[in-house]
Amino acid sequence: MSVICVDEIRNSTVSLYFCLMQELKKLLDAKVKEYNRPEFIPHDPISIPHLFDRKQDIEIAGLFAALFAWGNRTIIIKKSKELMQLMDMQPNDFILQHEDSDLKCLLNFKHRTFNTTDLLFFVDFLKRHYLRYQSLEDAFLDKKDKSVEAGLNHFYEYFIASEHFPARTAKHVASPSKKSHCKRLNMYLRWMVRADDKGVDFGIWNRIKMSDLIIPIDLHVARVANQLGLMANEPLNWKTAVGLTDRLRQFSPDDPVQYDFALFGMGVNTKPGSL
Repeated sequence: MSVICVDEIRNSTVSLYFCLMQELKKLLDAKVKEYNRPEFIPHDPISIPHLFDRKQDIEIAGLFAALFAWGNRTIIIKKSKELMQLMDMQPNDFILQHEDSDLKCLLNFKHRTFNTTDLLFFVDFLKRHYLRYQSLEDAFLDKKDKSVEAGLNHFYEYFIASEHFPARTAKHVASPSKKSHCKRLNMYLRWMVRADDKGVDFGIWNRIKMSDLIIPIDLHVARVANQLGLMANEPLNWKTAVGLTDRLRQFSPDDPVQYDFALFGMGVNTKPGSL
């Protein structure tokens, strides 16, 4: 085959690739616009922190809603709201001002594998944190390494540092060091960090860069990403999450996780194989 012919094939392949990428970007941008709007809120766990206006209340409500976010969304929202009601719809005040007797109302709370032991330790952890810091963002900041990966690892180590830490509670806090894709905590970071004018994400943290966020991957996101050629039926781990985010950065370097709206929205609202 002549050099000219090889070059023509190569150029044609490159042109086709860029054409396909442009079409994929158009699809994803359209789906972001469709799902990143206030109508999305009531049917998603993010509705729980939206019950509040105070920054610390948003942080605490958001953390619990994110931690509970596996399984049926209706149940997740119901249980998250139940916990907020047990805290008199003032989670920050409850965390900081409760007496031991006030904790009795929490003793029967349970959500799937998240039980009383876990809840009481989280309350204790949050109290210790907020007595030192004004924001939960500080818990996700590594002093030496500004990456999200380092921040999530720091949160895990910070969380388990207490001498009274119950070993069973570790399973509720994922970390890249454990090779987890950290779906729930990445989702939480999206809620707190992403800032736009759509009214869904809060954008109340500014020391973590929006461009550094990692896509939260669940089964819906993974299925659609596989169908669109953004993933290749890979096992879900930290490397997978970073790889998918890097591909999405090609479409939006400053805000790659906006495409969580597109991938998750399509996953929830379309049947497998129908894209």
